[in-house]
Amino acid sequence: MRALACWFVVLSAFALPSCAVGPRYRLPSAPMTAAFKEAPPEGWKHAEPIDAIPRGTWWEIYGIPELSALEDQVSVSNQNVLLAVAQYRQARDEVRIARSALFPTVTAAPSVVMTRGNSAARSGSGAVFSGSQQSGVGVDYSLPFDLAYQADVWGSVRRGVTSASATAQASEADLENVKLMNQAQLAQFYFQLRGLDGDGDLLRTTLQLYGQSLQLTKDRMQAGIASGADVAQAQAQYDSTRAQWIDVGVGRAQFEHAIAVLTGRPPATLSIPPNPLAMLPPPVPIGIPSELLERRPDITAAERQMAAANEQIGIAQSAYFPTVTLNATGGFASASLASLLTWPSRFWAVAPSLAATLFDAGKRHAQVDLERAAFDGAVALYRQTVLTSFQQIEDQLAALRILEQEAEAEGQAVKAAQDALDIVNEQYRAGTIDYLAVIVSQTTLLTAQRTALDILTRRLTASVLLIEALGGGWTGTSPLAP
Repeated sequence: MRALACWFVVLSAFALPSCAVGPRYRLPSAPMTAAFKEAPPEGWKHAEPIDAIPRGTWWEIYGIPELSALEDQVSVSNQNVLLAVAQYRQARDEVRIARSALFPTVTAAPSVVMTRGNSAARSGSGAVFSGSQQSGVGVDYSLPFDLAYQADVWGSVRRGVTSASATAQASEADLENVKLMNQAQLAQFYFQLRGLDGDGDLLRTTLQLYGQSLQLTKDRMQAGIASGADVAQAQAQYDSTRAQWIDVGVGRAQFEHAIAVLTGRPPATLSIPPNPLAMLPPPVPIGIPSELLERRPDITAAERQMAAANEQIGIAQSAYFPTVTLNATGGFASASLASLLTWPSRFWAVAPSLAATLFDAGKRHAQVDLERAAFDGAVALYRQTVLTSFQQIEDQLAALRILEQEAEAEGQAVKAAQDALDIVNEQYRAGTIDYLAVIVSQTTLLTAQRTALDILTRRLTASVLLIEALGGGWTGTSPLAP
């Protein structure tokens, strides 16, 4: 009957249903809006399945093979991405470690004990197995198996598994966020580099025109039509523009080096041939605000961290209740190796126990309060992440809309400056004005042209930032079931 009672306790420890304590996780509300404020009424549309940003390869929307080739290297060679991959692998291993607590731990400790003494001493020692004696030496053989198990009566172990799973999902989202950030940064650097290529090409073409103007003033001075001051002004303008053209190489080299590092290569191994910008930013389907909760990896990470924090509250509350543990041992023991694994050599023992903390000076209460505060902080972080995402999208929508208007105005300014320069050149050749007016008109045109190129670069960069703010190609975390 005693044996039956022991086995009843053992089976009860395994069969007890989990009475999980603690709050059930519910997704807190997030600040939402029905539509984006800065989206212009025309020229933009909501995303549809047929025209959405390519999932995972959003840079293909620009149709630049060179950019695509560089972006493909970020996921496999960027060291920040590889660090995030390692951290995600660690988080998955933490889930496996947490799950192992759901099962009993079984250990084995075989032993051979040799003793020396007379028969009287051995028989009086209380040993169960008196080994064979040869020259006063006895040998005992033992093959025990120990089992240790803590019954998850209050759900603390399962909550630990759920918390670890949520943390792993957050780590996966962090990995995708690191990818997105580095891919977006590479695209920004690429377009800024191409903007400098356009700036350098413009300055090189302008230098040729200024060289012709310099030669014209020299010819006119030799003919007695122009003065030495005109030649000096033309020479100064030419040299100043040449210095600006040379200076473009500083920024271009820095962007090229940064792109190399983003692709996981030393700067000396990457060379990008010059190629001026010759495209407008493509229309980006912006979707609806609620899609951000699924598309943005940082929002997903914040939500999963919030879920993990909720489970920690339940784990802390389970400390108020007693723990049920089971320790059992069994195996074989014999004084003869030949009879070690026989039925008469068996032995077993079961030791279920119940342990409860009676007094801890408020430690458990403080631990629960601490986890609740951590959860409240995670909720605030989640809501702030959502608000920040809306801000980033609104910023880039406003930038694209305003820069488009600015580009149209600057295009008109370039045309007007070109017309003015054509008129001034004719007047100078006719001798009705001095060369200073020509220099002023040339400078005005060059400034307008460079500003137009800068606006185009900013528009392309803003389109990259908008795609990043929309979440790029993020499709959500893969489930890690507890």
